Amino acid sequence: MTNETPNLPSQYDPHNTESKWQQTWLEQQVFQADPSKDGDSFCIVIPPPNVTGKLHMGHAFNTSLIDTVVRYHRMKGENVLCLPGTDHASIAVQTIVEKQLKAEGKTRYGLGREKFLERAWAWREESGGTIVNQLKRMGLSADWSRESFTLDENLSEAVKKAFITLYEEGLIYRGNYLVNWCPASQSAVSDLEVESKEVDGHLWHFRYPLTDGSGFVEVATTRPETMLGDTGVAVNPNDERYQHLIGKTLTLPIVGREIPIFADELVDLEFGTGCVKVTPAHDPNDFEMGKRHDLPFINIMNRDGTLNENAGMFAGQDRFEARKNLVAKLKEDGVLIKTEDYRHAVPHSDRGKVPVEPLLSTQWFVKIDPLSKKTLTFLDEDNQPNYVPERWRKVYRDWLVKLNDWCISRQLWWGHQIPAWYVVSETNDEIQDGTPFVVAHDEAEAKQKAIAEYGEDCQLEQDPDVLDTWFSSGLWPFSTLGWPDENAADYQKYFPNSVLVTGFDIIFFWVARMTMMSSHFTGKIPFKDVYIHGLVRDENGKKMSKSSNNGIDPLLMCDRYGTDALRYTLIREVAGAGQDISLQYDRKTDESQSVEASRNFANKIWNASRFVMMNLEGQTPEALGRPAEADLELSDLWILSRLHQVIAETRRNLENYALGESAKSLYEFIWGDFCDWYIELAKPRLYAKEEKDAPSRKVAQQILAWVLENILKLLHPFMPHITEEIWQTLTQTESKTFLATQLFPAENGNLVDESLETKFSLLIEAIRVIRNLRAEAGIKPSATVNVILQSESETELTTLEQGEAYIYKSAKVDELTLTKTVNSDLKQAIAGVVGTIQVLIPLEGLVDVPALCAKLEKNLSKVEKEISSLNGRLNNPGFVNKAPEAVIQGAKDALAEAEAQQTILRERLQRLQ
Repeated sequence: MTNETPNLPSQYDPHNTESKWQQTWLEQQVFQADPSKDGDSFCIVIPPPNVTGKLHMGHAFNTSLIDTVVRYHRMKGENVLCLPGTDHASIAVQTIVEKQLKAEGKTRYGLGREKFLERAWAWREESGGTIVNQLKRMGLSADWSRESFTLDENLSEAVKKAFITLYEEGLIYRGNYLVNWCPASQSAVSDLEVESKEVDGHLWHFRYPLTDGSGFVEVATTRPETMLGDTGVAVNPNDERYQHLIGKTLTLPIVGREIPIFADELVDLEFGTGCVKVTPAHDPNDFEMGKRHDLPFINIMNRDGTLNENAGMFAGQDRFEARKNLVAKLKEDGVLIKTEDYRHAVPHSDRGKVPVEPLLSTQWFVKIDPLSKKTLTFLDEDNQPNYVPERWRKVYRDWLVKLNDWCISRQLWWGHQIPAWYVVSETNDEIQDGTPFVVAHDEAEAKQKAIAEYGEDCQLEQDPDVLDTWFSSGLWPFSTLGWPDENAADYQKYFPNSVLVTGFDIIFFWVARMTMMSSHFTGKIPFKDVYIHGLVRDENGKKMSKSSNNGIDPLLMCDRYGTDALRYTLIREVAGAGQDISLQYDRKTDESQSVEASRNFANKIWNASRFVMMNLEGQTPEALGRPAEADLELSDLWILSRLHQVIAETRRNLENYALGESAKSLYEFIWGDFCDWYIELAKPRLYAKEEKDAPSRKVAQQILAWVLENILKLLHPFMPHITEEIWQTLTQTESKTFLATQLFPAENGNLVDESLETKFSLLIEAIRVIRNLRAEAGIKPSATVNVILQSESETELTTLEQGEAYIYKSAKVDELTLTKTVNSDLKQAIAGVVGTIQVLIPLEGLVDVPALCAKLEKNLSKVEKEISSLNGRLNNPGFVNKAPEAVIQGAKDALAEAEAQQTILRERLQRLQ
């Protein structure tokens, strides 16, 4: 016991509370992991946001889910590591720095690689921490002492190790292949970084004349500029229309090049004219046909999307400008037959946001098949990893089966420079497609290897390209824990990770790459579970995106309502693992009813806690102790039973990643059972000051303190800041003790009594009906009433008798009659029903009965008009046959409700007259 009552301010201030505890947790290293400590390990390595990022609602959602899971497992007593970090985001950072240079009239080539990287690192130091600070503001309980960055020295060493190992195993190779080229970033991008978008375009039809002058063939294309690189026209060998043309040649318009007509089964007889122009250097299917038929590969495009010298008169023009000019030229020459409107899918760079160009380029590739097969074995034989929800397992598997070799080189400077050195002295001091190279850990090792083969005078130049960002991200779950040193303490304790929490949109970008890299390098799948969550949609159910300009700023919501309110809203809205969620939002006022409801919930908890503490006489839960079972009253037994039911349900839900269900059940218990009912039922005991009431008052204090502390523990993973603040005040703990590290409540089955809960629910409903009837009859709140509760069930009457004290006090009852029958002559009474119990309140002397009857008759008339209208609609064939099923069902439901209201009103009028 303390000398003064612990104090919570009269109003909850989320902003000061949240910043206070975020700073305190950080200073006290509350979340710092220690691999030497006992306890089952639990590890989450967060998906690293781009260092260029700013917190959006998707980040907020993902962070809220991760932190709820992390805090729960920490409170289970497990040895938890939540490891944060950021990704270097090659293209994004390079774009930012190049824009800065352009504004200064400079280029990266003029600046040079070393100075350019200095600028990039300077930008990262100045601006790259924005997203990290925003994650901290969301309350992420990570071990910030282990914060990682994909370009950190230790992670860079891991990347080199992985590259060299794969190369030495023959799983990385360099070759001249067709790649997806992004002209905006002037870099190759992988298949998984390409997004197909439906666009309204055109299909142009051209005449290609036969060289012998005997006619022409008609071809069609959506990319007419590529005809400048055509080296053949293909037809299907079974197409009788063109059998006589196979082996002949055509003269390519504008260019004048003679190209062959050949047969290939890849050609679809039903598509277009059946004749397909073949551009091996600019189309994946044409590339394969070009190899099969030994066609020339003519590249017509520069890396910036302009046409090169092979395009003749169109050289130097942008690809889309050249398209327009070329079509005009073909029309002028009489080659254009027709132009059709054509909607089709065009592949776009996910990073550069422009259409990609298939471009013949020498790049580095990873052989995917050996890696994916090993990963598939884990999935098929051991169900590793376990997907939640399970439906994503098939999607993941299908992608593993159909993956192509992975292009891992990017024509950028910001990133992990490829650890390969070219012996340029063998090719006129420049890097060419055929320049020999060595792969090594550093330049000294490369020099040693090169000298052994090419002599002391050999000159080396490192490959200027960097690795795909996803290469280093694929190592993230284990490189951050010390790999390749498999004896590292963190690696030994925390690998494999326990769970990956991520959105479904990067299963293919990231998840598959992590599982393939991990299974190959560690022999293990990197995480036991993969919890896939959905998207946060706007108030109209649409996906949020920059292009739609419909995003909702999570920081604005935090400013207005508090971080805990936003976190709780995002989690509560989840109606099943993997489901999308929607937020109500008014764009005119920047207000959200969804988040406001959670703010109101926080205020409810604050006010209830404040009331409890004001009535504990300065005592903590520990000082008050637990009451003897024999001293417990009916309401005490009920709230303890409900508490332990909720504890069991919350644990079960959290173990199964049913986070939304957990949040909803806690809301119902805290707001409904504890605040609205138990506290109200306990007030008369707290306010009783006579000596004989002291034991009951003490028990009420003990139960209130006991239940409140458990509520704070249960709710802490969801709303960590407000619960920490209240718990500290309630328990008056020492300065370095935190709710965040307390043990999560455990169910006591001996305190669960479902039969008692059922009986008590009957009492609650009886009180609720009495209160509602009082309000409907217009009885003054201060007036007491006589109540008759009639039931033919002896069990129900016994239950009502056991709880009559609660009925008297909570419903302001003067006289309570429990009976099996009701006097049929009873008039001027208002009636309601609780199950099979009839509730009657005699109104004589309490209200103006004629006025009440007039009110009820007016309501009855309104209801009957509604019934007539609904019946008219439902009996109208035009409505029933044309309206959507949901609308028809809504009308039926409304009719049923109106008819029930009609019955109630008629019965009440009958009682009153």
